[in-house]
Parts: sequence; structure tokens; C-alpha cells
Amino acid sequence: MVDTPSRDEFIEGNLPLVHSLCKRFVGRGIEYDDLYQAGCVGLVKAADAFDKDRGLCFSTYAVPVILGEIRRMFRDGGSVKVSRSLKELSLKIARARSVLEIKLSREPTICEIATELGVTPEEIAEAQSATQATVSLTYENEDGTGELDIAISGPEETLTNKLLLERAFLNLDDIEQQIIRMRYFEYLTQNETALRMGMSQVQVSRAEKKILLKLRNAIGSVA
Repeated sequence: MVDTPSRDEFIEGNLPLVHSLCKRFVGRGIEYDDLYQAGCVGLVKAADAFDKDRGLCFSTYAVPVILGEIRRMFRDGGSVKVSRSLKELSLKIARARSVLEIKLSREPTICEIATELGVTPEEIAEAQSATQATVSLTYENEDGTGELDIAISGPEETLTNKLLLERAFLNLDDIEQQIIRMRYFEYLTQNETALRMGMSQVQVSRAEKKILLKLRNAIGSVA
């Protein structure tokens, strides 16, 4: 176990490890915030059970524990019991978003939706997260029920993808690079990115689509 009172600081200092592992599972049916929450549970478990006298590096011990918590979500189908109140709030959010998009001529922020519905931004985020569609790892085949494997990139593939992306980035100008960093590395919304860049949300949305196409073409030409 990590000694207290440094325990909380130790856990906080290792949060980047959770982020790096969660990124492996992005786009596979479970929201990033849910993956991150599960990863944090694993990190806390690892910190509490870690025995430094065994001579292991903490990250070596923590990685399988964190991945175990994340994979548990997939084994369970990512299913979480959602209360009726959250389901009802989710429906209200969808309606409010549509109304505000027409009124504002752009995608509304979470805070704007919260103000419209008279709830807190945290309640909006919780409702959106709780009612996201989940992924099933089982399917019916000719032999009965089968299971899908979760593909995880190996070190060679990860390195290759990183090199391709770095080369593709050379085709972007400074503004384009800033937009991609904010959207996909800092996880800012289009509205938050627009505020930082002095642009409108619509401009960011259009620019992002063009930049992603540019990156795909660049990667395709060197792959």
C-alpha cells in the first residue's frame, strides 16, 4: 500500500497512466468518461495493494489491474442500471438540445442545456453518460453463442501509427494543428475550442472536418 497522506497525491500523479490505457478502447462502444472512471477504480485498487518491497515498478503492477477494470465493463456489456429520472432527463436533454440549436444556430453547451432545463451541468453529464448505448461482446453464430475479441494494438502497430500521424501533421498549418490538439488531445468540445481560437462553433466544425480529411489523405499517401 502507498503510504498516506501521500496516497492521494500518488494516485493523482498516476492519472496520466489511466488516460493512456483508456485511449486504447476509444470508439468501441463505451464512452471515454466511463472508461476513465473504471480505470481510476483500478488505479486506486493498485495503489492500495501495491507492495514496493517486491521490487516491481508501480506502473508494471498497475497496468494489468487498470486494464482489468476497463475490460470488466466490456464483459458486463457496459451495462449500468439507469434510473427512470435519468432516462426522463435524457429525453428532456434531447428536446432542449434541438430547441437551442435552432435558437442559437449552433450546438448548445452543457451549461446552456442545464440552464434551459433548470438543472446542474453535472446532472446533464450524468444523464448523457448513463444513457449511452453499450456494446455487446457476444453474438449468435451457427455453433451457438460466440464472443468478440477486443483488439488492442501491439507496440509495433502503435509506433507505426504514431510515426504516420506525426508525418501527416506536417501537412497542417499552425491553426489546424491547434484545433486537432484541443479536440483530440485535450478533449475540448467544439464550443470550448472555438472560444480559445476566437472562432465560432460552426467554423470549428467545418475546419475539423476538412482537417480530418486532410490527415486521412496524408496518412493514406505514406502508409
